[in-house]
Amino acid sequence: MAGHSKWANIQHRKGRVDAQRGKMWSKLSKAIIVAAKMGGGDPDANIRLRKAIEDAKAISMPKDNIQRAIKRGTGELEGSEVEELLYEGYGPGGVAVMCEVMTDNRNRTTPELRSMFGKFGGNLGNTGCVSYLFERKGVFVFDPETADEEKLTEIALENGGDDVEPLDDGKIQVTCNPDAHQTLSDAFAAAELVPEISSINQVAQTMVDVDGSMAKSVLRLLEALDDHDDVQNVSTNLNFTDEMFEDE
Repeated sequence: MAGHSKWANIQHRKGRVDAQRGKMWSKLSKAIIVAAKMGGGDPDANIRLRKAIEDAKAISMPKDNIQRAIKRGTGELEGSEVEELLYEGYGPGGVAVMCEVMTDNRNRTTPELRSMFGKFGGNLGNTGCVSYLFERKGVFVFDPETADEEKLTEIALENGGDDVEPLDDGKIQVTCNPDAHQTLSDAFAAAELVPEISSINQVAQTMVDVDGSMAKSVLRLLEALDDHDDVQNVSTNLNFTDEMFEDE
C-alpha cells in the first residue's frame, strides 16, 4: 500500500495544489455536487459531503462556491449533470492505472482519456481489467516529527484503523476501511494530530517494478491524467523509486 502514499507525497511535494488552485476548485466542486446528489446537502448527515467540503476548505475554496456546488447537487440550482465513473487501463510495461472521474460529459471524457493513455504508450482497458488489483482504502500520512507512531497506533486501533506502517521516506501511514475514514479523521483531530495527506483512494495490493525510460513514460502518463479536469484521483501499482525523479 505504500506505493499510493509515495505517489501522493510526490504530488504534495511538487506543490500541485497551490500551483493549480483553480483547477482543484473545479474538481472539488464536482466532488461536492456528486456527494450532495447521492446523500443530501447536510454535511452532518452526509459523511462523504463533509469530507469533500473539508477538502475544499483546505485549499481555500470560497464559501459561496461550496454552497453553489451543494445546491447543484441537491437540485436547488440548475446545472449540467455530473456523474461518477471509474476508468481502468494499462501504462507502459503493463503498469495498472485507475482513474476516478467526475464528468458532465462522458462522451468527451472517454476519448480524451483513451487518447492520453495511447500518447504515453498505454491503453485504456475494459471495466474490471485491473480493478481486482486494488482495494479502496482510507489513507492518512503523518510526519513522525509531529505524530508519534505509538499514539497513532492506539487511536487507529480504537477507531477502525486497519494498519499503521512506516514508509521508506520516514513518514507514517495509517490505513482504514473507507467507512471508518471520517471517524478516524475526527479522532486524529481530537488528539491534535494533523496528517499531511488524508484521502480515500484505490490502493494497489501488490506493486510492480518498471525501470529506465519506461518508468519515465509511466510518470508522464500519471501526471497528465492527474492534470485532466475530470480526473479526481489516479492510482497505480507502480513501485516508485528515487531514480525515477533524478532528472526532475
